[in-house]
Amino acid sequence: MGSARFRHAVLTGAPGAGKTTLLDAAAAAGIATSPEVARQLLQAPGGMELRERDPLGFAQAMLEAHLREYANFAVAPGPAVFDRGVCDVVGFLDVSGLPELPEIDRACRELRYDGPILRAPAWHEIYAQDAERIQTWEEAAASDAAVSAAWRRYGYEVIDLPLAPVAERLAFLRAAIGL
Repeated sequence: MGSARFRHAVLTGAPGAGKTTLLDAAAAAGIATSPEVARQLLQAPGGMELRERDPLGFAQAMLEAHLREYANFAVAPGPAVFDRGVCDVVGFLDVSGLPELPEIDRACRELRYDGPILRAPAWHEIYAQDAERIQTWEEAAASDAAVSAAWRRYGYEVIDLPLAPVAERLAFLRAAIGL
């Protein structure tokens, strides 16, 4: 962390670990944010069915959404905080026992986030399932391990967010992106 200004910071980690809550707080504080593309896909008509019926197709849809998201913020004047990024798709494939697709590997190698990769560790006390978050606690923890490993595999340093109230997490985020 430090005083550097970044264009792309990413929140990654476990499902149900407070990423969306932190992202909402960041947006309320005037920081540019982008919501989780997987959740948007799941909420769209047919999204849950696609994830269940064709997880490789779902991974491809996530990749395409992340590429659009990245392009939308390519010329942003200040930092943007993304709820997950391209390497999370690799983690999804890994935890699902699916093969990595060449186009996803290529995107992870070529499309680089220049800001910190902040991990929301699995946090049992706040975890809750919902309509799109269908993982059990154990599956959420396994997902956390898989996505964190994917980011590291592509050369990123993953920095853990504190298990703390949102105001403290927001202060940590602001310091990490130089605000």
